[in-house]
Order: sequence, then C-alpha cells, then structure tokens
Amino acid sequence: MDHVDTQNAAPLPDTGGTPWLLEVDNLHVEFATPRGVVRAVEGISYQVRAGEVVALVGESGCGKSVSSLAVMRLLAQNGRVTQGRVLFQGRDLLQLDLEEMRRIRGRDLAMIFQDPMTALNPVLTIGYQILEPLLQHLHMSPEAAHARALELLNLVGIPDAESRLEQYPHQFSGGMRQRVVIAIALSCNPKLIIADEPTTALDVTIQAQILRLMKDLARDLNIALVLITHNLGIVARYADRVNVMYAARMAEQGHAHAVFAKPLHPYTVGLLRSVPRLDLPRGQQLETIHGAPPDLMEPPPGCRFAPRCAARNSACDLALPDMAEVAKDRYTACLRSLELERRGPQAMGLQAAAQGSSVTKTVDRGKPLVSVRQLKTYFDVSTGLKALRRRRDVVRAVDDLSFDVFKGETLGLVGESGCGKSTVGRTLLRLEKATAGSIRFGDTEVTTARGDALKRYRRSMQVIFQDPFSSLNPRMTIGDIIAEPMLVFKLQPDVDHARARACALLHQVGLFDYMASRYPHELSGGQRQRVGIARALAMEPEFIVCDEPVSALDVSIQAQIINLLEELQTKFGLTYLFIAHDLAVVRHISDRVIVMYLGRVMEIADRDALYADPLHPYTQALMEAVPVPDPVIEAGRAHRVLGGEVPSPLAPPAGCVFHTRCPRADAGCQRERPPLREVKPGHFAACIKL
Repeated sequence: MDHVDTQNAAPLPDTGGTPWLLEVDNLHVEFATPRGVVRAVEGISYQVRAGEVVALVGESGCGKSVSSLAVMRLLAQNGRVTQGRVLFQGRDLLQLDLEEMRRIRGRDLAMIFQDPMTALNPVLTIGYQILEPLLQHLHMSPEAAHARALELLNLVGIPDAESRLEQYPHQFSGGMRQRVVIAIALSCNPKLIIADEPTTALDVTIQAQILRLMKDLARDLNIALVLITHNLGIVARYADRVNVMYAARMAEQGHAHAVFAKPLHPYTVGLLRSVPRLDLPRGQQLETIHGAPPDLMEPPPGCRFAPRCAARNSACDLALPDMAEVAKDRYTACLRSLELERRGPQAMGLQAAAQGSSVTKTVDRGKPLVSVRQLKTYFDVSTGLKALRRRRDVVRAVDDLSFDVFKGETLGLVGESGCGKSTVGRTLLRLEKATAGSIRFGDTEVTTARGDALKRYRRSMQVIFQDPFSSLNPRMTIGDIIAEPMLVFKLQPDVDHARARACALLHQVGLFDYMASRYPHELSGGQRQRVGIARALAMEPEFIVCDEPVSALDVSIQAQIINLLEELQTKFGLTYLFIAHDLAVVRHISDRVIVMYLGRVMEIADRDALYADPLHPYTQALMEAVPVPDPVIEAGRAHRVLGGEVPSPLAPPAGCVFHTRCPRADAGCQRERPPLREVKPGHFAACIKL
C-alpha cells in the first residue's frame, strides 16, 4: 500500500435522487515490473448512471484501460489494486471471490475490447461464441439460445444471420467483427458495458454506424456505457459526461457540453486545441502540448502536468493538487482552475491568438515531379486446387489510377481501409509490382527501372510508415538505424561521419543527441515516428510517401508530427503523398486531395474546393461521418450514417463500385462504370449523376 494517497478522489456529486449504477472510488492500481513498480492508476473516482454514456479520455498510458480492467477484475498477474472501491449496484466488486465475479462478468457487466480480431477466438464459430454466455449465464436451452443469437445478429445489423452463425471471425470484415463483439456483450442484457476504444480500428463510416448503434442501445435498453477513447469528436457526439485522465490521475470531470465549452484544466485545453477540425478555418499550424507524459515509475512530486504546462507556477511543482468542485458538477485537479475560469486560456498563455490563413507554399506546377497514368496493381490470391485448376482469385487493389504530384505540394490520399491507398504508396516505392500502367518520376519510368536507375530513384523517394515501432529494427540503436542507409548509398565517407549526420538529423526532427544510443523500445511512439522521419531525410529525398504517419499517435503528439512535416517541407522543398483516413488531418496538411473507394478514384480536387463542396456521394458521406469536437455543433448536425459494408475487392460490384452503398444509386449506376471527369474547373469526380 506504499505511495497511496486520496488527493485525486473527487467527492460524489449530487445525484438528484438517482442512484449510481457504478461508482469507482479512489482506485489505485500498480504493476510490478523488472524495472520497478508502475503506478498505473492513482486515486481516480467517477460514477455512471443507468442509460447514460460516460467517456474516459486521455493520452496513451494515462490509465484509462487499466482502470476499466480493474473494474472488470481482468488485470494481468503482475497488476494489483492497492486501494479503493468499485461499487456496482452497491456491491464492492473488489471484495467478491472469483466465482462470484465470474457470475457477474458477462451477465451484468460486459466489455468490448479494442481489437475485435483478438477478442474473438479464431478457431470457434461466431455462433458458438455468441451462444456460450447464453448457455453459461442464462442457462437457456440450445434452441432458445440459437434464436437469441439470431436476434442479436439482426439487432447489430449483420445480414443473413443464419448462415453467419456458422462462419469464423476471419470471414468477417473489421466492422462486422466489431458488431459481433457488441452482440456478445449484449447477449445477457447487461446493465453496464465498458467499450475500450471500440472503433479505433474501423473506418470513419463504419465507426459512425457502430457508435450510433451503441448509443441507441444504451438509450433504448437503459444500458450504462463507459466509452474509452482518445477521439474528442466521438466524445462530443455521443457522451453525456466526460472524465479526462492524465498520467494515472483524473484531471477534469463534468458534463460534455460544459467541458468542451470551457475546459478548466490546462491539459484539457491542450487536448482540444491540438485537434484539427473540419468546421474551423485552417490555421498556419496546429497548436500542440509540448513535451511528453512523465514516467509513472518516478512521477514528479507536484502536478503531473506541470512540466508541460504554460500556466505553471512554483506551487504546481510542490504538491499534487486536490480534485475539487469549481462549478456545479465540474471537478478539476488544478491549483489555477478558478483563475482559468475567470481569465480564460489565452490570458494564461494556454492558447494562442486566432491564427490567419496558412502561408502560401511554393509549388511548381510547370511539370509534375511524379506522374501516374492508368496504374493497376492486382494480387493473385489463389491457393491450392484453385491455382492448379487456373481459377484465379484476383484482388484489384488499384484499378486504373491516374494523378500528378507537383514539386513542393502535398497530395492527400484518403479512403476507407482496403480501398488501395497503401498499395498506391507501395507501388510508387516499387515495394509492389505494378500490373499495368505508368509511373514517371521526373524523366525516369519507374515501372521498368533497373540497376543504377532504380537505386537513384529509391534514394529520391522515401517513406514514413504507419507503425513507427515495426518499421524500426529492434536490435539496432537509433543512431545506427539512421546511419545505415547513408552508408549503403555512400552518402557519408565512414561510420563516424554517418553517426554525426544522424545526430544532426535527430536535432532537425526535435530529438536529442543522446537518443542515438537508445533502442526503439526505449522511445515513445511520437519519438519513434520522429526517428522514422529522420531516417527518410537521411537520403536527402525529393519525394516522401507518408503512409498513415499519425494514425497510431495521440492527438497532442499527432499535432507535433504534422507541424514537423510542414516545417521540413518548407525548409527542404519536399513533396509529400500523404495517405490517411482522417479527413481533418488531410485537410490541414494537403494542397490537393484524392478520394479512393475500392481501388478506384471517386474525386480529385484542390483541398479548399473539395471540403467546401464535395461532389461525389462517397466524399459527402465521409465528411458527414467525421465528428466535430464540439457538442453544440454535433447536436445540430443531421448525423446521416452510410449503411452497408465495403464490398470484397475479390468481387467488386459491376458498374459504379460505390452503388451498393450509395443513397442516390439507380439502375444506371449498376450497369455503367462512371469515368473520372472534370465537373468543375480543376474538380474531377466519377459519378454519372453529376
């Protein structure tokens, strides 16, 4: 019970006579590791009523998921609750024996995990996994359980439920697997569901479907929902109340409308200002939270956020602030919260003045740096007897794609998972072989380049991968990782010069010399992504493919990386292909945007034209699905949800590939494949309705 305090335990607000379904009171969780004890959760308290959606938000490692695993009694063996209570309908779950907890977990308490593929057993059918809790907890007969399973699949919007029960998880799309996990969670009519990042792995349109479903079920069935997420737009659209966590402690609590309208903790202010938004003019740069969260094995003695806070004073460094009520049902752990409420964040140095329009970049539109014409990249996935009998299964990952990229610009490439975005980037890099078409880089025909010509091309075009951890060799130091390509291409005369250049590159991306001797696992996610950028810059390229470079990062770190990419582009005259599914990020960084769906281009336009007036129904659906981090704006939006699933690329629909999900489709869309044509000056779309 060492290092335990009660300072962060918020008093219970007035319930208005409504009993709390769940009360987490002064919860502390520790993990024993070879390096020492990690204090993962320290004294957090929050409450949930039946039928409401309560959000837990914060950066990775702040303790959101750990606190919920403690509620479910699912901590790893090296984790333990050292203090606190978890009251569910008045019973302390931490005092129950394992058998009592097993009876409650799955029946009255359910959890939806972040990755539906790992949450489902790959060797058991979907039907078996839905039937299991019905048989175990509700003791249904096999016939009644089967009927209930069909009802659940229909409830979560999975068509042809009878045949789907006999299938396995790998035969479902990501969105459908997540629906199955929700169906399992709902199977026993629980009173509380904890959803841990339930839509992180999903596309924006499927995300909107899933969250609308969960919100409706919570309201209609009077289920309490604890939503763990780092997406503030989701919180604004769906949450009734919000709890903001930072470095294992609670920073702020309140009703969602109040917290978004006037955040009273500097960390909450920083989170909200870091998010690129579709509803506001594009500023020169995103505001960021500088620095990184503290090490939870040796946290600072004072306020955990003080080292990163522009409003800190000497008192902030001395003692942990109490969680206190600063307004009705508003709690914050900040010594200067009342001053912040009175003066506002800008007066306290927490928010910059309103920024004007972005600085015009120098883009040479005389001749394309990269020119792609009628590019096709197909994959033969035939196996076994199909291959022997010449019956080929072909995935048309990229199907007849044409575009230009001009020197100095950023071309955004957006679309849902499986649309071919990353395959486009990998084909440009010659990591995948083009099936047909032409790629020209300057005067070089990339698809046929060999020998020295290919080597020169690969030096001129580099890549920043989505996952900064898997793209770095875990057995090499950071310095060696950056130095290696310079030595291979003989850009430096020897190892010493290469390592010196590596240190200079680390400085350019905002890191320190001493990090050259560290290994990838010793850096944070944002630091590893900066290393990936430094490695790309080591080759002195003209063109960089950025393949989802910020999708795995927290919003504050994401803003830092986006600003860094823009600064490097201006400094070195770089050209980017920026691949992403986050439309707000793409809007901020791109000059022109391509929208893809199922291997084909739906729309191409200048950024401002596309976002001001999207022409293709698919682009419009993407825009409508993106939540805005403002509950007031979200309350006034139509929230039209695009239905259906993305078809299989093995059997794309005839005619327009989007017609199976398009609200405007007719018989002509099923027959005719629309060409990409110029509908307005510089604005191209592939739709026969335009």
